[in-house]
Amino acid sequence: MLSVSRSIVLPDSELVVRFLRADGPGGQHVNRTESAVELRFDVLHSPSLPDDVRARLLARSDRRLTDEGVLVIQARRFRDQGRNREDARERLLEILRAALVVPKKRVATKPTRASQKRRLEGKQQRGKLKQARSRSWSHE
Repeated sequence: MLSVSRSIVLPDSELVVRFLRADGPGGQHVNRTESAVELRFDVLHSPSLPDDVRARLLARSDRRLTDEGVLVIQARRFRDQGRNREDARERLLEILRAALVVPKKRVATKPTRASQKRRLEGKQQRGKLKQARSRSWSHE
């Protein structure tokens, strides 16, 4: 059971945990033990997530999110399988809690007259520089 917030609780049945061999330090022992953890959570088909949270999660441009809407987290920071499992669950919680926050709506504002003037002056200066460049360079 993974408690995301007061209203959202993910049952363990929605989390798929797989163990794999980790790379990195550990000597000969690392070749025989599966201490790395891959945690999969199906965001698209999860009945525990509210629709707005699901939409925000799926809208993220996150490389850990597959085309099928499955969030894949790999934890191999530690040499201990139990610690890696906890690390993966914590990282999933961070992602889910970040999706709970409703982003503020952007309020459209007009550019100030001074900023418009600065922009146009900058464009004119750049144009003059390019114009001067083309006059000094000749075809031979």
